[in-house]
Amino acid sequence: MELQHINTNRDGQERESPTDLGQAMHDFMADLFPLCRSITGNGVRETLAYIGSKIPLDIHEVPSGTQVFDWSVPLEWNIADAFIKDPSGKRLIDFQKCNLHVVNYSAPIHTRMTLADLKPHLHSLPDHPTWIPYRTSYYRENWGFCLSHKQLSELPEGLELEVCIKSTLSPGSLTYGECYLRGATEQEILISCHVCHPSLGNDNLSGLAVATALAKAMAEKTRRYSYRFIFIPATIGAITWMARNEAALKNIKHGLVITGVGDRGTTTYKKSRRGDAEVDRAMQHVLRHDEPGHCVIDFFPYGYDERQYCSPAFNLPVGCLMRTPHGQYPEYHTSADNLDFVRAESLAESYAHCLALFDILDHNRTYINQSSKGEPQLGRRGLYRDVAGQQESKVFELSLLWVLNMSDGTHSLLDIAERAGYPFTTIRRAAVLLEQHGLLQSVEHVGDQ
Repeated sequence: MELQHINTNRDGQERESPTDLGQAMHDFMADLFPLCRSITGNGVRETLAYIGSKIPLDIHEVPSGTQVFDWSVPLEWNIADAFIKDPSGKRLIDFQKCNLHVVNYSAPIHTRMTLADLKPHLHSLPDHPTWIPYRTSYYRENWGFCLSHKQLSELPEGLELEVCIKSTLSPGSLTYGECYLRGATEQEILISCHVCHPSLGNDNLSGLAVATALAKAMAEKTRRYSYRFIFIPATIGAITWMARNEAALKNIKHGLVITGVGDRGTTTYKKSRRGDAEVDRAMQHVLRHDEPGHCVIDFFPYGYDERQYCSPAFNLPVGCLMRTPHGQYPEYHTSADNLDFVRAESLAESYAHCLALFDILDHNRTYINQSSKGEPQLGRRGLYRDVAGQQESKVFELSLLWVLNMSDGTHSLLDIAERAGYPFTTIRRAAVLLEQHGLLQSVEHVGDQ
């Protein structure tokens, strides 16, 4: 499915509707849903190849055994098939029907055993008897099957069952993708999402879909900052990426982890470890004006890859955008986190929040009023006539006065928007108009003349 983006210009051009965009992202997820992803392996490569067909993407392979800070890149895992058969050869549990049936990273096995011997390797959810849980065993060699509790109750007692997992754990590599969009400055906005989960919709195909659509949109815009979108396996991927790019981390000015952005819940923003980074203030500003029921939570050292980027040695300004936090909805890490669980409308809303965030970060400037001895005569310059007849013209006229009064070289446009209680877009529009009339000068350009 081709991903389009919403044209956010105010020039009257035809725009892609949020409904169409949300559906396109949902279709994108549907194309990737069947793939069995993990922290390494061919499922990740196939996923990245698909993303790379939509946006420019560099693929990186990091060999097994590579030391990355306190970790090392694990053996690569791939799986061809898995099943539990009864004595007649009928598949009672079949990986081909649902890739959640196998504990992710299971070691290979092919043997016969009774249900009593097999049960320690079986995982189900008694409280949700038709759902299949998602379980992993990345860093401790083990094997197992996940199945619905209903399936577990129907497995035959006393008979020998054939148990087979056709997998490999062997030297290979960890694979991740990177889309770098050069801006006017080397300072970067980092966007990170994890690519390691198998057939799960909200966690985290929703993040992949929104991040890919954002990269496509930002590639077509004039950019102040450089943008780096990374598609990585969770935890080990972020650690590996930072270990390989440690010298360049100083360029990260703002960052955002995108995950679980497709469910019906209201948007949740988790602040960076710093708590008051510009990205924290900007995202809270977006949500305050666009989604009154949103939730903002403080940083804590558990969750997604924000905890790696915010580790004490780096303390990067990276927050996390999600809807319902992980573990707070029953479908989390189960087969019920499917394509039906994800709403196209939620994807579109999450995408719009991110674009609004980027707009603030890219256009937040600090200005100096060039006529600060008293209030300049706006009518003589035609500024009031410029806004005459516009809807909410009184608010816009006040925004002109707010910008003029607060532009003393120490207050950014975001500072002014928060002080005035107006949307950033309104304050920015006032600043652009005042700059065009010679009443403002960006502190970046002071001394250029």
